[in-house]
Amino acid sequence: MKKIIAVPIIFACFSLLFATLPLSSAPEPLVAEKYLAPLSPMKIHQRADKEILKYVRNAHYLKPSIDNDLSTKILDNFLSELDSQRSFFLASDIREFEPYRFRLDDLLKSGELRPVFTIYNRYQQRLVERLIFMADMVESEIENLTFDEDEFFDTDRKDDPWPKNRAELQDLWRKGVKSDILALLLDDKPIEEVRETLSKRYRSQLNRAAQTKSEDVFQMFMNAFAQTFDPHSQYFSPRQSENFSIDMSLSLEGIGAMLGVENDFVKVVRLIPAGPADKAGELKPDDRVVGVGQGMDGEMVDVVGWRLDDVVALIRGPKETTVRLKVIPADAADDTRTRIISIVRNTVKLEEQAAHKEIVTVEEGESEYRIGIITIPTFYLDFDAVNAGRDDFRSTTRDVKRLLAELKEAQVQGIVIDLRDNGGGSLQEASTLTGLFIERGPIVQIRYANDKVEKLYDSDPRIFWDGPLAVVVNRLSASASEIFAGAVQDYGRGLIIGEDTFGKGTVQSLISLNHGQLKLTSAKFYRISGASTQHRGITPDIVYPSLYDRKKIGEDCLESALPWDTITGTSHRQYKNFAPLIPLLNDMHINRMEADPDYLYLQGMTEHLAQVRSKTEVSLNRAVRVQDQKQVRQKRLELENRLRDAKGKPLLEDLEAIIKDEEKKELQGEPRKSKGPDDPVLMESARILTDFMRMQVPADSPPKGMAVNQLKAAP
Repeated sequence: MKKIIAVPIIFACFSLLFATLPLSSAPEPLVAEKYLAPLSPMKIHQRADKEILKYVRNAHYLKPSIDNDLSTKILDNFLSELDSQRSFFLASDIREFEPYRFRLDDLLKSGELRPVFTIYNRYQQRLVERLIFMADMVESEIENLTFDEDEFFDTDRKDDPWPKNRAELQDLWRKGVKSDILALLLDDKPIEEVRETLSKRYRSQLNRAAQTKSEDVFQMFMNAFAQTFDPHSQYFSPRQSENFSIDMSLSLEGIGAMLGVENDFVKVVRLIPAGPADKAGELKPDDRVVGVGQGMDGEMVDVVGWRLDDVVALIRGPKETTVRLKVIPADAADDTRTRIISIVRNTVKLEEQAAHKEIVTVEEGESEYRIGIITIPTFYLDFDAVNAGRDDFRSTTRDVKRLLAELKEAQVQGIVIDLRDNGGGSLQEASTLTGLFIERGPIVQIRYANDKVEKLYDSDPRIFWDGPLAVVVNRLSASASEIFAGAVQDYGRGLIIGEDTFGKGTVQSLISLNHGQLKLTSAKFYRISGASTQHRGITPDIVYPSLYDRKKIGEDCLESALPWDTITGTSHRQYKNFAPLIPLLNDMHINRMEADPDYLYLQGMTEHLAQVRSKTEVSLNRAVRVQDQKQVRQKRLELENRLRDAKGKPLLEDLEAIIKDEEKKELQGEPRKSKGPDDPVLMESARILTDFMRMQVPADSPPKGMAVNQLKAAP
């Protein structure tokens, strides 16, 4: 089970002091007792526990029963939160915890948390034992290690049995150390540097483990409890509540990214539209951050195994200062491939997140079609300006309305709305934006915990664009983006093109507690057809391959995600019935793509990454590991050169040349994100819309609210 709790890296700076551990030829001996101080619950935790339980029972969408079935889930969640890879606890530890399996519900009701701390203290003991074992091994045995045996390190043990004894447990730790060493050796690090790097890493993790407080344990357990219901319910301790408030106040100074934690790594969950990281174009979702450096030449601090909030704090910093991130790219064959990314911290400005337009031309025979592209990075609304009563407030709908007028004046024949990477935003804006393309009617249904269903309507009869329309989405299109795309699809107002969307169809409410805050899922979104956007997201009419790992990105890959379901649909007009045309449009798309080098590259990379990501074991044999890397890199190089050859560009000699080529583009000021004519997905979407425009539509339209027009292909 993988838990990902996203934390925004977009705050104002505060100081953080880190102890630097000097290494010598004889490091200080490690003694477990120095790092072990059994923790116990505080009185405030008993009161907070009962308050959290009250709100969960009354305010969560599921109105859950606190019973033995839930108790089982809580125990499994908590054990997974502590030891998701089953490399700390012994099978005997798990047997010792079994008496709690049907008691945690009763303990929650009474506020008795000592058994929870008993479990955590055992984990802390195993954690300290593991880190001392690993540090001793790397400091005293590294020269004697060999890498010519046929051994493998399992990178995904979440479903494996718990180790039966200490020998089996320590064998897992031994292989983990060898994997860490081999990764650095294959990164051309000398043996002494490897020893120093890993010794610092393990000793730093020991020091950080010793800093764990009772508050941290309480928060961890309450999150294990809250996330038995769904992955978006979460408890914030007073410290985390302060950070969350900074985020919600729109103090967006930083790199503009959301980070999560998975196993020992901090990973990128998503990028804030128009933020420094997004504009730089180098950092990607699912990249793992292994080091953080300040300025252009500050020491690169190894952050593997760090707490998420400590990594967040290290990345924060004042405006216009540089932070360097050492990352393992999402498409890396293994942990040996790292990259340094420099990002200048800055404030995310509303105007930079605003919708913007461009015009592309599609040639079909002797005809040319002008297609307007409107890119919407997020659904925004300047609440401060609205609350101040200003008439000139910025919003997605207002800006798109202006852009539509400009595109009509430019005599475009079709419009493509680009919602790729749009993670949502204002629900109100998703509703009013839809209203620009329909006369009037329902946009979305919201079902609350009390089963009450609210419908949001567009009551403005004006249509600001009644021509051909397409909407482009991808795996990171979520929430408000899915509401807009779903409404466009249900009304038969436009074609949906791209990838299955994220599937975030739930609403969260933030509740202030006497001790921290509680974020609870309180409602679900439903399309006007009655289908939920939750879990499944929006399925496009025309599908594009995706470079995102669907096993790691998307609602359906999160544990305890609420299921897809349906409610009664609501009456609405349907403007067109695209269903009869979809097979023909898709055939034309596929035929065109079979000769399109960008599409073939995307398809090849998708298959390549799927194969790389499917491996859950890495060899500890150096020769095998080198050969595996060589094959992966050779395949990537083949794909890159196939694309370059098709476009008449010079071929590259090796994979490093690809990185140097990208860095050269960056130095020359070329955008890392392709736009307009240089964006193959947008251009193909424009061609698909042009295909549709070339098809005849019967002159007689049905009355409002009646059956759709039947479209047919032009002869």
